[in-house]
Amino acid sequence: MPSGKVQTTQYIETALAWQNAGTAVPFAIVQATGDTVIGSTRFWNVEHWGWPHGHPLHGRGVPDACEIGYTWLASSEIRSGVNTEAKLLMLRHAFEVWQVLRVCFHTDSRNQRSRTALERIGAKFEGILRAHRMAADCIPRDSVRYSIIASEWPGVRHRLIGLLEGHRGSTDELSQHLRF
Repeated sequence: MPSGKVQTTQYIETALAWQNAGTAVPFAIVQATGDTVIGSTRFWNVEHWGWPHGHPLHGRGVPDACEIGYTWLASSEIRSGVNTEAKLLMLRHAFEVWQVLRVCFHTDSRNQRSRTALERIGAKFEGILRAHRMAADCIPRDSVRYSIIASEWPGVRHRLIGLLEGHRGSTDELSQHLRF
């Protein structure tokens, strides 16, 4: 989570530069009842595979795979259901609109809460990438990799909806914190 005006400006500029390069689709997470930003997330590492001519997926014009990450929430929103809702909306878009074949997630190996949350929704553990990238505390972090593939999406979708119903009472009450 960026702190201060300079870090926030840099964070937003990076997100928009990646969007302009076609490798990310960033989102602000805002309260449904106002315009208060309570977090951010993005599709990133958006992949377009080189399907050969004649293949049914050649030239389809939408991503084949992506990652969801760079997610942070205001401390008041942790365990509020906002992240679950954001994941449902993003995964629904990835699998049902783009029809991606896989969505990946990476989390710091030390972030047990994030790992547990990914496992709870049905993301599959793929392994640990050692000294994968710089952590928030500026040390080389080990990243734990998870994924959901298209054939797993119906089960994951059902789990996410169940989690939201348990949290909010009904999926009809989705507050649409994430604006596409």
